Amino acid sequence: MKTNYLAVVVCAVLYWLLGFVWFDLVFGKTWMALEHFTEEQAKNTNMTWLFIVSFLLNFLIAFVLAQICAWRNANTASRGAAVGVLLWIGILGPIAFTTYLYEGRPMALFCINEFYPLAGLCLMGAVLGAWKKKPA
Repeated sequence: MKTNYLAVVVCAVLYWLLGFVWFDLVFGKTWMALEHFTEEQAKNTNMTWLFIVSFLLNFLIAFVLAQICAWRNANTASRGAAVGVLLWIGILGPIAFTTYLYEGRPMALFCINEFYPLAGLCLMGAVLGAWKKKPA
C-alpha cells in the first residue's frame, strides 16, 4: 500500500486544529466545568508539550486511518468518512462509553470528549478518501 504522506500530515494538522476549535472555542468553558478543571490549573499546564504530543498522536491516527482507507479502497470523500465513522461506532465509541458508564461520568462530558474523535475521524477519512495523488 502506498501512503500519501502529505495527506496524512494535512489530516494531522486538521485534526489538531479541530481540537482547538472544539475544546477552546466551542466547548471550552463547559468542558472545563465538567472536568472540574480551573483556570489556575490551565495556566500551570505545559501546553507546548501537550500540543507537540497531541500532534504526533494525531499523525499516528491519520497514518493508521490512511492504511485502513487504502485497504478498504475508500477512494472518495464519502467512503473515507464512512471508514472513520465505522471505526468510531465499532471500536472507539463503545470502549469510551463503557468506561464512562463505570466511572459514572456525565453524558455531556462523554459527548464533548468522544464526539471530537468521531468528527475528527470523519474529517480525516473524507480528506484521505478524496485526496488523489497526481501521477509522477
